[in-house]
Amino acid sequence: MLESSCKILKEGLLEKRSDGLLQLWKKKRCILTDEGLLLHPPKQHDQHQKLPGEPGRIKELHFSTMKTVDCVERKGKYVYFTVVMSEGKEIDFRCPQDEGWNAEITLQMVQYKNRQAILAVKSTRQKQQHLAQHGQNLKNAQNLA
Repeated sequence: MLESSCKILKEGLLEKRSDGLLQLWKKKRCILTDEGLLLHPPKQHDQHQKLPGEPGRIKELHFSTMKTVDCVERKGKYVYFTVVMSEGKEIDFRCPQDEGWNAEITLQMVQYKNRQAILAVKSTRQKQQHLAQHGQNLKNAQNLA
């Protein structure tokens, strides 16, 4: 789970548009970490755990499954934005203009993806060095024989 091992970077309320027919705006208690975004029903967050029979659940939006933050629009006192997931699902949010959730989520997602790219490059280089070393060892063994 994102919450247990990650540093909390931002915490507060966001409104998420429901997937249902009416597409109502529902308040969510959100925690932004360097790994993703946790969405809690507001009451559930205050109790820090789901009680048996309590409606709602914690939803995790991990940066590894996010594609982009899109469609930023300012209307009245709100900023509206969409988180686009890798599988194409779009999740609509809104927050007061002065809270900057869209910018913070975007920044943390980009930093996460950059860290992953750096790790991939390091891993590839280590494999190449290992193969080169193995090749050199074989060559040395053949020369000794």
